[in-house]
Amino acid sequence: MQIGNLEIILIAVTTASACALPGVFLVLRRMTLMSDAISHAILPGIVLAFFLTHNLSSPLLILAAGATGVLTVVFVELLQKTKLVKEDAAIGLTFPALFSIGVILISRHASNIHLDIDAVLLGELAYAPLNRLKVFGSDIGPISLYVMGGLLILNLAFILIFYKELKLATFDASLAVTLGLSPVLIHYGLMTLVSMTTVGAFDAVGSILVVALIVGPPVTAYLMTDSLSRMLILSVIIGSVNAVTGYFLAFPLDVSIAGSIAVMTLLIFVTVFMIVPNRGLIAIARRHIRQKWEFAQTMLVIHLFNHEGLPEAEAESEIAHLHEHLQWEPTFASRVVRYALNNRYVSQNAAQLILTDRGRTIAQRALVQ
Repeated sequence: MQIGNLEIILIAVTTASACALPGVFLVLRRMTLMSDAISHAILPGIVLAFFLTHNLSSPLLILAAGATGVLTVVFVELLQKTKLVKEDAAIGLTFPALFSIGVILISRHASNIHLDIDAVLLGELAYAPLNRLKVFGSDIGPISLYVMGGLLILNLAFILIFYKELKLATFDASLAVTLGLSPVLIHYGLMTLVSMTTVGAFDAVGSILVVALIVGPPVTAYLMTDSLSRMLILSVIIGSVNAVTGYFLAFPLDVSIAGSIAVMTLLIFVTVFMIVPNRGLIAIARRHIRQKWEFAQTMLVIHLFNHEGLPEAEAESEIAHLHEHLQWEPTFASRVVRYALNNRYVSQNAAQLILTDRGRTIAQRALVQ
């Protein structure tokens, strides 16, 4: 594999991992809309910082964007606290306004440089390795790789150091306050981290993929586990898989790498959503079908139990007429009888069904409940 291609993969994997870590807490806090808001609203901060430095690689861009991201959160929460609008409405009012300011500034004053609207929205990973970091005249690799690597380390360090505080503030903010912690401070620290991570990925992958990488891997991991620590690890793994598979899908199709990664993020989520044990759509559908047959089987044994030992028991237990007594379709009644026979809740004696001890116990238990 060529060095340039390897660098693209490393940038994509590092970006996906850095975005996935804080994204876990956004998903758990049900703040996924906030990631979309921040990824767009930081644009004016980037533009204003560029006007000051005239350098797209300046660290000031990350700081300014981080400050704009926090400002977005403040505006949203101020609107929400008025109780006149809900959170989604507050987000919908705030980030389009800030994003529009950034777009206007770009179109008016920065249309002839790389900081254009297409790069802002879509990004292009293929160009990321072209922006090189040189130290004392030596080329040591793409700037994006070092920026995202540094942010990945920062995110990981923040989560490791404040893991207990983040966990407590996420799941029980009232208890956190009681124990002397400050959920507000933790919240704004997390939002600052999200803002900095977002702008770090902004130039390479664009705002659309940033949202996909912040939300997609954590949501996919959330379907797979209830453990926060495992969810963090799975999010990083899934994000990395999305990045690598998206890269290798983009080349044969000759499409945008960022777009391809976003598509793979969706496809992997849908796959997990379908097949994950216990929670996937297939598992849920199978559980519903099983519950349907178990309920019908219970109705059958209750019917037999209620007439057991009575003069009409023979007529009520006759297989050919069960569908009439229970008001079922004949085909459905036949399938329920086979299901109950297989589970040994009933036995067959010529044309009649007879309750087994097991079936009688089930009927008694159902009637008591």
